[in-house]
Amino acid sequence: MKHLPIGPLHYEFSRHHEPRLRIESGETVIVASEDALSGQIRTNADRRDKVAMPYSNPLTGPIWIEGAEPGDSLAVTIHEIRPTLGQCATRTADPKQLCEWLGTDCPHGTHVCPIREDLIHWSDSITIPYRPMIGCIGTAPDWGAPTTAPAGPHGGNMDLIETAPGNTIVFPVFVPGGLLSLGDAHAAMGHGELSATGLEMPAETTITVDLRKGRTIPGPRIESPSEIMAIASGAPMERSTAQAFAHLILWMESEFGWDRWRAYDLLTHVARLSIGYYGIGTVAAKIDRRYLTGAHP
Repeated sequence: MKHLPIGPLHYEFSRHHEPRLRIESGETVIVASEDALSGQIRTNADRRDKVAMPYSNPLTGPIWIEGAEPGDSLAVTIHEIRPTLGQCATRTADPKQLCEWLGTDCPHGTHVCPIREDLIHWSDSITIPYRPMIGCIGTAPDWGAPTTAPAGPHGGNMDLIETAPGNTIVFPVFVPGGLLSLGDAHAAMGHGELSATGLEMPAETTITVDLRKGRTIPGPRIESPSEIMAIASGAPMERSTAQAFAHLILWMESEFGWDRWRAYDLLTHVARLSIGYYGIGTVAAKIDRRYLTGAHP
């Protein structure tokens, strides 16, 4: 099994970054990553210094997958996300859109939480289950170099709780090698990532990357043992929601034999949504796999 240490941090999904690791399809890799706060907050006395480091969500990578070409896709199965410091950190200094109702006098709110025995000790009286996920993961586009702030067809800062151990995240390949990068591990996060900061932690993530030749997809997908999910990003969120549903319908049509309009009808009654950071507008439209098999009415 290969190991990719943190090394130089980068804050763009760029085809211009030199690959730090080359792997074959089917290989398993342990990828070390810094937290979204660039390692600036380790104690409650620390503060996020955006003068010293204005960017967030540093990435480890990119990883070159042999044989990957534009029009293919990469299936990244997450096996484990392990905290490397035994703690996570969050902050509440930027209420953003909530200022209209809550005001602007929000304290910095640096908050470091120990992680012990699969529990996050948020306070002396409140624990949160350790449910790790990767906030920022994706491939390099063939045009431009998106930062690690937004999300898009390449993946990016999706902040979906389903980007988690046991699931497979599938990305389009836009450039030779795919150039997969990841970072921004969370010990846990609620839907919407209200304060724009999850329970951030440096981590080691164990993944297996499989190349799907000739499998062109319009944007990221998540495959879990019980659900399939199509992802779209952008504001207003109404549009990304519609796009995610449309991508899910077309996926049901192309791979599961559904008529698109029957799928449209069914999703109206059984679909669910997962929301990434609300300020970005990332949405995953989901359907339970039990509806996908068998005869289609």
